[in-house]
Amino acid sequence: MSGTADREGLDRKRVPARILIGKAGLDGHDRGAKYVAHVLRDAGYEVIYTGIRRSPEQIADTAIQEDVAVVGLSILSGAHKILFKRVIDLLHERGAGDILVVAGGTIPSCDVPYLKELGVAAVLTPGASSKSIVETLDALLKQRQGAA
Repeated sequence: MSGTADREGLDRKRVPARILIGKAGLDGHDRGAKYVAHVLRDAGYEVIYTGIRRSPEQIADTAIQEDVAVVGLSILSGAHKILFKRVIDLLHERGAGDILVVAGGTIPSCDVPYLKELGVAAVLTPGASSKSIVETLDALLKQRQGAA
């Protein structure tokens, strides 16, 4: 079976979705976010990347304007508790609480339960393979589609 045939089979099973990758706060390092955006594009997703140093308001506004299914928030600065909460709160306030939020970056394992309580659907930290990133999003989107 050729690589193209394998890819086409995966694409048929994939739930079509638009994904926003956002860098909240003053974090200026975006190598990981760009890598994830590239991986997701290669997997057949439409990806919008906000660029660095975006406010939670800018990220929430862009997510709504672009009609995304998922917001992937990347952070390395340690401000994830505050910034991710603000993005999630804004999405809910603006009637977009159905948008899935996924976290990535240097997030201590002790903070994962707090983020999950906020409504973060998944936390992907450095070292997550491209395969696990795609599989996680595929599963979340299929679950979301089944709940609709």
